[in-house]
Amino acid sequence: MQVFTVLREVKTNVEKLSVLRDKSKKEALDYLVVSCKAPKEIQQRLDQTLEYFTIMPVDMDPNGIVGKIEHVVRLQDDRMRDEIRRMAPLADPVQVSVAQNILEVATSLNQIFKIVRHFYIQGQKTKSYFILVQLQMIMPMIIQEADALVSAIDAFKEAEPIGDGLGPMVAGKFMYGKEKVTIERETVYAQTEFKGRTLLVMKAEGPMGTVGRPHVGVEKLLSDPNSKVDSLIMVDAALKLEGETTGEIAEGIGAAIGGIGVEKFRIEKAAVGKDIPMYAVVVKQSLIDAISVMKKEIAESSDKVVAVVQRIIEEKTKEGDTILIIGVGNTLGVAQ
Repeated sequence: MQVFTVLREVKTNVEKLSVLRDKSKKEALDYLVVSCKAPKEIQQRLDQTLEYFTIMPVDMDPNGIVGKIEHVVRLQDDRMRDEIRRMAPLADPVQVSVAQNILEVATSLNQIFKIVRHFYIQGQKTKSYFILVQLQMIMPMIIQEADALVSAIDAFKEAEPIGDGLGPMVAGKFMYGKEKVTIERETVYAQTEFKGRTLLVMKAEGPMGTVGRPHVGVEKLLSDPNSKVDSLIMVDAALKLEGETTGEIAEGIGAAIGGIGVEKFRIEKAAVGKDIPMYAVVVKQSLIDAISVMKKEIAESSDKVVAVVQRIIEEKTKEGDTILIIGVGNTLGVAQ
């Protein structure tokens, strides 16, 4: 009886995941057809794209693993964009980036559904209470993540700023009105001044839905003999713990950047090689906040973060220093 009770509960959640998966696929198809002017016959190709997978490099010998991972991830990103351009050749760069974000949501939901369904069927076949009860225990968190992914689609479709765009928004405030220079693909920086210090401010190029390649930009600026960088300040969103307040600001030390670790590794290596201190400022938010339309509390915290960064500059640097400020995050809807 316990097995059948758990089976019924898990089945309900599996069906909900199926509905969310199908909704994300429909949203992706509608966006490509309506907004990107793709032909309606792309359904089969879209289904094939959602099944696309990436095999990570072998890590038995860790030497050089970061470069291998970066190579594979970059190929994955380029391949996804090429697929979108083939399906919707009339789409502009912003639409391509939005479509890529929506497809990534649909792909994630597709994988979540298939994995959960696998364990559900396996538990159903074997009548294994232990398999099913483990699935039952983690199901609320899985559903919460799936709901968050679906809620992000509306923000992506309208190209509105999301919570993760806090870092680029802060960087945009520093570089507003200054000449922007493209330093790497989808990554720009601008030079400005603050109380006798030279500020080099970097962010992903908006309003496209991209995080850019800040790690490569950092390496180029730090290796430039004409621009000696004395300090590095990174601004990013951070997942809050339950009970913490959305929009709360925290300061720290180190490279504030997420991802699989490639970007963090290369930024740390570049900074350590020149003994450059790294300061971090983050704004707390939940997973749902990070990928949904930016909340008022997060948007209002951007001005406070600017003040915090300015205080760090005054306290930790001296006149004549050059400070590199990086706004990390998805810059969808956030120009510069």
